Amino acid sequence: MTSASPQSPIGVFDSGIGGLSVLRALRAELPNERFVYLADSGNAPYGERGDAYVAARTHAIAEHLQQAHGIKALVVACNTATAAAIHEVRSRYPQLPSVGLEPAIKPAVALSRTGRIGVIATRGTLASAKFGRLLASLGGQAEFVVQPCDGLAYAIERSTEPTADGAASAREVRALCARYIGAMGPFGTEAGAIDTLVLGCTHYVFAEEVLRELVGPGVQLVDTGLPVARHTRRLLEAARQLAPAPAPGPQVQLLTTGEIGPLQAAASRWLGLPASCCGLAAMPLPLAA
Repeated sequence: MTSASPQSPIGVFDSGIGGLSVLRALRAELPNERFVYLADSGNAPYGERGDAYVAARTHAIAEHLQQAHGIKALVVACNTATAAAIHEVRSRYPQLPSVGLEPAIKPAVALSRTGRIGVIATRGTLASAKFGRLLASLGGQAEFVVQPCDGLAYAIERSTEPTADGAASAREVRALCARYIGAMGPFGTEAGAIDTLVLGCTHYVFAEEVLRELVGPGVQLVDTGLPVARHTRRLLEAARQLAPAPAPGPQVQLLTTGEIGPLQAAASRWLGLPASCCGLAAMPLPLAA
């Protein structure tokens, strides 16, 4: 493994393009840093995979980002991968500052006025022991309405494609959001209504406009991008690994194990980055599901 320095990049990965929402927050918080983002789109969605598969992919990607790119820190920009593997990543790579994600229900408790909080996430995240412990730790502080959103992350992933399939997926995103929000009960600021909605998957940030239309202007939407970016800064400061100034060369490299077109479209649409930032990840063959 290449020895890391303050000029080394930060590695960020997700099962697909959803983690670009976290990368956007990281770039805003850490403007001097270089980033290598890996979308494991060829093996998405993680939320409907088993924990063993997700953990194996997480370890393979962490190893690849260290060996091929010499990263100085790792951000697991995926709630499902965090729940399945972040503790093992920290144990296996103790020298590597590692940041994981969890649904932002702690901040949501502080924000809610009605005491009813909605949480939307993948089935894998919501079924994890990690999420169960998090929810139990806040017992009695609020009432949580939890909704698994099967298929939503995958539909958001495909909706970026500038094709008829992409347009169809955008319609599917709207339909799925309407179905899942409708199943959760009334939203609003009146007593008994859900007044805070936690976006428990990085992909869902990119459906925020649709979700906002469905829940109304008085409901607060909470995601994890900013807290993760701030925690990453604190870890780098503690390790004395903050970049003192922008390094020469490209500041962002985006890689995918799937088709490159959706990543290029998402990079342009959501980050304002050119297609030249995107490439294919030279990863080992994926493990069997």
